[in-house]
Amino acid sequence: MGKVLGVLGGMGPAATTAFMARVQALTPARGDEDHVRMLVDLNPQVPNRHSDPQGARRVLGEMAVRLRDMGAGVLAMPCNTAHAHAEAIRAAGLPFIGMIEATVKAARATGAKRIGVLATPGGTALYVEALGRAGVEPATLETADEHAFMAAVLGFKAGDLGDGPRAEMRRLAAGLVAAGAETVIGGCTEVPLLLEPEEVAVPLIDSAEVLAAACVRDCA
Repeated sequence: MGKVLGVLGGMGPAATTAFMARVQALTPARGDEDHVRMLVDLNPQVPNRHSDPQGARRVLGEMAVRLRDMGAGVLAMPCNTAHAHAEAIRAAGLPFIGMIEATVKAARATGAKRIGVLATPGGTALYVEALGRAGVEPATLETADEHAFMAAVLGFKAGDLGDGPRAEMRRLAAGLVAAGAETVIGGCTEVPLLLEPEEVAVPLIDSAEVLAAACVRDCA
């Protein structure tokens, strides 16, 4: 029997349910009993990762402890920005599958010398640091485009399912390619809900897909 996967979710809810579906789809199962058991705390009330980082850190640490006490054997969190608080999660004493590191590894495997980052400002900072450690040059959004990215993501979270947020995400990805990105990291779990791989002229690395695959390897 594989490890029980504890998922710190809700940031946002649609991204978490999409992540769970990815875990299920990627598991090489022949029947129900072959799938990964997941304990999911889908908590949309995690304090805002941008405006209240200390509150987010506290609540994420509490969520990790609850999942541990419920029987989780390994933890994962389908939210890139919240990985700024990875240490608070690891303090629960369980292995934590790092989304940022796994995604950078997948992006480097494409052979790209310059990798674009399509993420929130907080997520971008984490990826720039990780890419730097890996010796890879990042391409990032300019300040105005960071605001446009956040507007698209928040609009989608607020229920805008039209082409407006999708068109903006296509434009932003194209801008990174024009800036020399040979691969683009979808470094926010809303990105794959708004942008298809075929809409980007270079490989698009879906951080949620990378994390789901890592969870299957560890838990199936």
